[in-house]
Amino acid sequence: MLKALCGLLCLGASFTVFAEPSPELLKEFDQFFQEQVQQQQVPGAAYAIVYKNKIIRAKGFGVREVGSKLPVDAFTVFRIASVSKTFAGGLASILASQGHFKWDDPVNRYLPDFSFKTRSFNNKLKVEHLLSQSTGVIANAYDNLIEANFQPERILPQFQKLDPLCTPGQCYGYQNVLFSLIEPIMQQSTSQDYASLLRQNIFEPLHMPTASVGYQGFLDTENRAIPHVKAKGKWYPRTVSESYYRFAPAAGVNASAIDLGYWLIAQLGYNPEVLNSEQLQYMTNKRVRTVRDLRRRQWREHITDAHYALGWRVYQFGQEQLVYHGGWVQGFRAELAYSKDRELGLVILLNAESNVVAELSTHFWSTMFTAMQKEDKASLLAGCKLSEKNSTKKASSC
Repeated sequence: MLKALCGLLCLGASFTVFAEPSPELLKEFDQFFQEQVQQQQVPGAAYAIVYKNKIIRAKGFGVREVGSKLPVDAFTVFRIASVSKTFAGGLASILASQGHFKWDDPVNRYLPDFSFKTRSFNNKLKVEHLLSQSTGVIANAYDNLIEANFQPERILPQFQKLDPLCTPGQCYGYQNVLFSLIEPIMQQSTSQDYASLLRQNIFEPLHMPTASVGYQGFLDTENRAIPHVKAKGKWYPRTVSESYYRFAPAAGVNASAIDLGYWLIAQLGYNPEVLNSEQLQYMTNKRVRTVRDLRRRQWREHITDAHYALGWRVYQFGQEQLVYHGGWVQGFRAELAYSKDRELGLVILLNAESNVVAELSTHFWSTMFTAMQKEDKASLLAGCKLSEKNSTKKASSC
């Protein structure tokens, strides 16, 4: 009996949720963040750390625009670029659960004019394939036309010149244009526009104070960061481009560190009235393997496996699973990640195209996971010692 008790205690200890990150760990990351941002002379940056159902730290650094004295704070709005895809995945999960469409519906049911070169592929393209980046089409198809400021109605007919490289659902190919086909599907099945659906189903119920969708939403926000690009070793401000905003599910959301902190709290399961556990699990189920991610600078030192889910990436970060997405659009970088097991999340936003974002993210997660694993071992050892104190035999599980 005592041997079994030790086994249970030790097993329980190994799954003990790590306590809130210590003030020392938070201070160390804050210093590291500030030092790295200053070294790279990034004009402005913000971060937020979430633990369980709280934003435990949120800070801004620098200025909204080079030459301005207006500071970046935790409520400063940035373009979050492809981190927008996490909102598309969440909204689609909500609407699918309400019966507006099914994940295995053919895309042609809603967009009968959309076609590949070989029409036999058309009925094989399902709604789920759009958000899981498993359409089979060559990566970033026609993003060059987005950047050339083409309207969606001029880009979509171009797919009649292409065929998938594999049967939809069988291989990975990152998309912005095809990913955004979820927008007309949502509009047709609900008779509402995408921005209204996001606002009613996510922004408002999660009390995200400054989140918006689209170019005008960004311009209407007074406390907003201006994009910067580097030339001749210096950062220069740029005018915000409208092009990717036309593909709102892929890259159309604007948000602050605080907004994204509340979004992470929902991902951790603390707003089941918005996203319940079944929806969250379905969103993060691994769909297709993303081998290229294993070669990403900074990340390749830590991740051993990578997949795409629904608007999220799922990384094996050492012994831990990390749900993640990054974003990059002219003048902005963004990263969002959380550990479901550890109930911990991180937001990073920059108003410059700096690769320091990856160094900041990987430093945070490697530091936190190392500390948590040490805590696990200490708890395990304490549980074993407690059980052995009342036993004449040492349990094998300890």
